[in-house]
Amino acid sequence: MEIEIVTKEDLQTFRQLLINEFKGLMQSKTPEHKEWLKSGEVRKLLKISAGTLQNLRINGSLAYTKIGGLIFYNYQDIEKLLTQNRVDNSMSSTPDEIDKRQMAFPFPESKRARL
Repeated sequence: MEIEIVTKEDLQTFRQLLINEFKGLMQSKTPEHKEWLKSGEVRKLLKISAGTLQNLRINGSLAYTKIGGLIFYNYQDIEKLLTQNRVDNSMSSTPDEIDKRQMAFPFPESKRARL
């Protein structure tokens, strides 16, 4: 049996190889999600109450599947809901859009600043 001596340089090289391997694993790992979520999981994900989730079901905003007493939501349907309700508040508004917003907020300029 042959005896091998491990030097500090060998340990440093091994350490660096391990660190690089871990970095590669951490960077390549994509966040995984379940395809079907229960109501509690959806409420936590969207940070909404049970009543709000029920309203989304009732008004047809969010599709669901009911099996027995459990309600399941498809993750893609949740993503679609968020995408469809996305509001883009870009600063490049046309004069007509600015007028519409001012009509929706009927207070005079002087009172708007105080609100």
